[in-house]
This record gives sequence, C-alpha cells and structure tokens, in this order.
Amino acid sequence: VSGTASVAVAGLLAALGITKNKLSDHKFVFQGAGEAAMGIAQLIVMAMEKEGIPREEAIKKIWMVDSKGRPIIFALSNPTSKAECTAEQCYQLTEGRGIFASGSPFSKVTLPNGQTFYPGQGNNAYVFPGVALGIIACGVRHISEDIFLTTAEAIAEDVTLENLAEGRLYPPLSSIREVSFKIAVKIVDYAYKNNLASWYPEPQDKEAFVRSLVYSSEYDSFTIENYQWPENAMQIQDV
Repeated sequence: VSGTASVAVAGLLAALGITKNKLSDHKFVFQGAGEAAMGIAQLIVMAMEKEGIPREEAIKKIWMVDSKGRPIIFALSNPTSKAECTAEQCYQLTEGRGIFASGSPFSKVTLPNGQTFYPGQGNNAYVFPGVALGIIACGVRHISEDIFLTTAEAIAEDVTLENLAEGRLYPPLSSIREVSFKIAVKIVDYAYKNNLASWYPEPQDKEAFVRSLVYSSEYDSFTIENYQWPENAMQIQDV
C-alpha cells in the first residue's frame, strides 16, 4: 500500500512540472476506495499539507467514488441530443447495475443477457397537475418548498417493486391521472395539518373531497339515438 502510494504521488508531483501549479490546486477522484486508493489519498493529503494548506481543506479535495455499487445516473438535460449520457450507455457500461432516469425519453434497453430496462423519464408532468389540484382544492395561498417535497414523496410511493425491477424510477405515464390524484390528496392533508389551507370546514374524507373536484371529460349523451320525423312532415307539401 505504501509503495503504491509513494510511486503514484511521485507521478503526480512530476506532472506538476507540466501543469505549472501546485498539488493543492487540483481535486483528486478515486474510482473505488480500496487499500491502494486510501493509501494514495492519505499521501496526497500529506503532500498538500506540506504545501501549506490545512489538513481539513486538503481532505475536501479528495473524492472517493464507489466502483462496485449501483450508481444512480440522472441525465436530465433536454433535448435528447443534450443528455449527459444515453440509457443504453448507462446500462451497458454498468452491466445492468446502473439506475437511470432522464429528462428526455429513451427507448427500452435489452442487454446481451436478455435483461430489459425501461428508462424512467423525470418529467415535471408528474408534478404540476397534482400540485395545482391540491392547492386549489383547499385554497393554499403560499406554495412552500415543503409542498414539492410532499409531492416527491407521493410520486415515489406510487412506484411499485415491479416498476423498479424494470428500471423505472417513476410510475408509467399512463397512470399519471391517478398519480396526480394521490399527490393532490397528500397536499390537501399536509395543508390542513400545517395551517396552510384557507377553505373551511376541513373535509373529513379528503379523498372523496378531492375526487369531487377532478375534471372529467366523460359526459352523458344529449343526442337521441333514433329520431323519427313526424309522418306529416315527411310528405311532400304543395305550397
């Protein structure tokens, strides 16, 4: 460990002859935190201390990245051409261990072993319909960040084990109407508990209360299915 650390730091010190700056001007990222990486990091900290910076500041320049976990990668930039990486790159490079979501839609990815993933799309379409319904339902006048944390928790609760097994971090968009309803109910409940609501009395059955306010595009038909003209109206009349 010590020998590997020594030779690694020797290379870094020599590289400063090219970069023309100090060791403490850099940040050091380690892929993995095994014995060798820890030994190198310790020696780098000592070298930066020797340059004159406090140990606490030197430690802040060391970053350890887990090399064998389940990395969570959110490629949220839009449009698709601006995404930090594709779903296929994430799943293939991590051999299926990566947990992926994106701002733009990506097609399903099937690995050579037959495992298929359906990338989740972190679209704020999950958020605003339910938030709007909830705050209008109980008359919230100040929308705090707590409202959005409550919303995030509601969305996450609606992700099933089956969704997670498929690589989905969000419910299918096909269920967004029901997701929005659950968000609204949680916001109404939160608002009354925290004195944010302005409409009283407080409804006892909040689900029924919110459900009564949900817009429905289903209407009873107002047209008569079969219509017969009066017999005399169907005859030719002489004028």
